[in-house]
Amino acid sequence: MSTVVISGASKGIGKATAAGFIKTGHLVFNLSRTPADLANIKNIQIDLAGPNAVQEVGAFADSLKPGILHLVHNAARLTSETVRSDDIDNFRSVININVIAPQILNAALLPKMNAGSSIVYVGSTLSEKAVPNSYSYVVTKHAMIGMMRATCQDLAGSGIHTACVCPGFTNTEMLRAHVGDSQEVLNSIAAGSTFGRLVEPEEIARTICFAADNPVINGAIIHANLGQLEN
Repeated sequence: MSTVVISGASKGIGKATAAGFIKTGHLVFNLSRTPADLANIKNIQIDLAGPNAVQEVGAFADSLKPGILHLVHNAARLTSETVRSDDIDNFRSVININVIAPQILNAALLPKMNAGSSIVYVGSTLSEKAVPNSYSYVVTKHAMIGMMRATCQDLAGSGIHTACVCPGFTNTEMLRAHVGDSQEVLNSIAAGSTFGRLVEPEEIARTICFAADNPVINGAIIHANLGQLEN
């Protein structure tokens, strides 16, 4: 039985991914501020953007035995602002959870990861494009692809593989909150895919599980967006 560590598995894509790994017999840990209400999940309460994140993640890592471990960088923060924003504290807070937290986890958990392990970054369709009013999210999701590519190069020969799964607009609490729960806006977003709907969290979860299990895609970006209509 392999171990899976997912950041932010209390809802949305992270929760669906945890459920998928649990169903296939993995030992799954959720690292987040809030617990996931899933049977057989191990909830570890950690604020990955907090001042004690390094120490708390380190203590968690110390509790694990070396073996095959799949690390899924799912936790993310999405806020609304533009390049004109002078709220540097907000910008820093998004960087902390979207970029710094994954590296805290990498540094702590890599010593526990044997050959056959994986690191899966959860990017976004905004990892390679941009939309207005999501400046910090776009910047950090672009950075995540760079982190994945650097991870691939740095871990060459280790037997540990990596990939970045980039979901399209997904039917999650985070997206609905970002658009103010406007069904009109959600419908407009859904119309931008070739299927005319939002992606479901379970679809991304299956893609993440596939990425974790298949080292042949090492260094790959996986677009999981139902196909986007180009204007």
